[in-house]
Amino acid sequence: MQVYKFGGASVRSAEGIKNIYRIVSEVKDQLFIVISAMGKTTNALEGVLDNFMKADHQASLDKLAEVETFHKDIITELFERPEIGLAAIEPSFEELRNYVTTGIGDDYDRWYDRLVSYGEIISTLIVSAYLSESGIENVWLDLRSLIVTDSNFREANVRMEESQARLQESADFTKNRIYIGQGFIGANIKGDPTTLGREGSDYSAAVVGNLLNAESVTIWKDVQGVLNADPRLFNDAVHIPELTYLDAVELAYSGAQIIHPKTIKPLENKQIPLYVRPFGSPKEAGSVIKQTIDQPINVPVLIVRKNQVLITVRPRDFSFVLEESLSKAFLVMNKHRLKVAMIQSSAISISVCVDNSRYLAGAIDELGNDFKVTYNDGLELLTIRGITDEIVHKTTEGRVILLTQRTRRSGRFLMKEI
Repeated sequence: MQVYKFGGASVRSAEGIKNIYRIVSEVKDQLFIVISAMGKTTNALEGVLDNFMKADHQASLDKLAEVETFHKDIITELFERPEIGLAAIEPSFEELRNYVTTGIGDDYDRWYDRLVSYGEIISTLIVSAYLSESGIENVWLDLRSLIVTDSNFREANVRMEESQARLQESADFTKNRIYIGQGFIGANIKGDPTTLGREGSDYSAAVVGNLLNAESVTIWKDVQGVLNADPRLFNDAVHIPELTYLDAVELAYSGAQIIHPKTIKPLENKQIPLYVRPFGSPKEAGSVIKQTIDQPINVPVLIVRKNQVLITVRPRDFSFVLEESLSKAFLVMNKHRLKVAMIQSSAISISVCVDNSRYLAGAIDELGNDFKVTYNDGLELLTIRGITDEIVHKTTEGRVILLTQRTRRSGRFLMKEI
């Protein structure tokens, strides 16, 4: 059995969904397909949520109508009989309209997971209906009832044992060859919808692969495979055919967008290889991530994390016990869900690089209760693996470097444009 995951770029258009059909039609093995929300649907549903939280129900309904029109347009172009696709998604949009009209926005994270999770539900309903109409029999599953998580809304953790029992019972390959489910979503033990963090569909595919003991997991992307740099930022990016699990974890932690950071562990635990293949050229091999490889990575790897913030905290009276202050500062950051990418300390200060997020202002405000706090925003964090002075000069020229960390084989540079 194999797991295929198709991201939002793969299902953002009717032609993309037709390409999924072409790829799946070549597979004769048992297959579990994981699919993300279509295109920018997650962002659009976040807009619905933002208006809902302001109790502006009409604005929410207007934004939701745009989301519905987007999906209906794809269905009209995709299906010979559009009424089949329209009938598949109408109940979901009716549920969304009911939530937006009658709900009370009292908890952003809980409502985020309830509303935004519909992006994946709707996309999988469309793909499942289209494959069925095109002659590929499949069974649609709602992973909100099968992937059991804790109640850490927007960053939920999967409870593997409970999920395995439910998923194996529902995805019975003795009865059906192909199943379709959603990335990014699950539910807690009470049935409240949860999400696994932005870009969490990769993680969903890895979890499904682990729970169903897949032979392999394949993530279909709009790039050749794993590259040593983002081709949108570096015009000399090259393809990396093989990586170890450790390589992938390091790259993901540093901010590489090709793989979600949590994806590797469920696969490494059962030695399941992860393939990253080009959606537009499905005959190409792409890249593979596995336990051991024949040839180590022999090119420098460049990873850029944008929209970073450098926060520096100092004591108010120069009485600074480092261990106590570190503990206090990081408790606050963890409470406000700040993602720390880089840390540096001195005798009287602690500096951290974090992702900018909606929780940043609250964290800075609370840190100000015990510390003097300063920060710089609009920064980029560049990580270079396989570092040389030549590469550092080439990639940091014309920028102001606020913070540097360097080892024998890697370097990290927090910087901004002059």
